[in-house]
Amino acid sequence: MYNIYRNSRDASWKFLIEYGVSELPLDLKRITAQMGVKVCRDNAGILMPNELGITVNAHGNFHIIVRDSPIQQKRYTIAHEIGHIVLGHTEISVNPYIDEYQAERFATGILSPACVLWGLDIHSAEDIARLCDISITSARIRARRMAVLYKRDKFLTSPLERQVYEQFSDFIKHYRK
Repeated sequence: MYNIYRNSRDASWKFLIEYGVSELPLDLKRITAQMGVKVCRDNAGILMPNELGITVNAHGNFHIIVRDSPIQQKRYTIAHEIGHIVLGHTEISVNPYIDEYQAERFATGILSPACVLWGLDIHSAEDIARLCDISITSARIRARRMAVLYKRDKFLTSPLERQVYEQFSDFIKHYRK
């Protein structure tokens, strides 16, 4: 299971690097535009009752369909669906549980990168929610994981993570003032 976690984590770092993300909250409109992905509300009612969003591949063009919900929930859903696209989960899945886990991990990684939260010395769910423009529920999950990461104190051990941190260095410096 650690390999699945690591691959998703690394994919989120590569994504942040590739799209030149250097500040929070992540500008999802800019990112989806750069990716050529269209985001649409579920006006046609195609989402199942338990779905917040889906990705549709129409002739090689990706569309993320989202339920009308609070903005923070919508942001997380869009990031989750971007994860499916980036991780190649756009066809019939062999293991939907793993695909969902990976997309969740990816969404958390791009919306609230651990090394940036660490660089800002942010611990509370409320601060994470405010900084990253995510729901308090998602922020609580991130805060619990950050507590584990703070205990381990193994930040910036990966070259990719160091690159992400460097990319955010101006943001971190200005935010901490």
